[in-house]
Amino acid sequence: MNEATVEGVGVGVGDEGSGAPVVVLRARDELLPIFVSSDQAQSMQLAIEGEPFDRPLTHDLFVEMVAEFGGAIDKVRIDDLADGTFYAKIDAEQYHGGERKELVFDARPSDGIALGLRVDCPVLVSDEVLDAAGRPPEEFDVEGT
Repeated sequence: MNEATVEGVGVGVGDEGSGAPVVVLRARDELLPIFVSSDQAQSMQLAIEGEPFDRPLTHDLFVEMVAEFGGAIDKVRIDDLADGTFYAKIDAEQYHGGERKELVFDARPSDGIALGLRVDCPVLVSDEVLDAAGRPPEEFDVEGT
């Protein structure tokens, strides 16, 4: 597994055509574009900017609930790619009665990334996913704002 950083959220060109929201991760000196919904893109961008929303978004609510139930999100793993669909896991822990319980949840990578940005936990990408979908940075036309 390779630790990734979120390079940004923007607009990409994919099978859906131009204008599709995309989150771009950097891992192993490669860029990994993952197409997401506009809601997911907005949630990630707000987390990157550290700007609170007037009311909690779903990801903010989830983080708050996990903490209230004695849990914590430890890391997000983007660990599979099948038929053009990325798959992820969220590794968490919960303390109850002084006992630590490890938990693993299946997730969409976009949800995992949005949560990871909020709790500042590592986002990891497997070598297999990077081998299949990672791209050299030169392939990207990045326009700053």
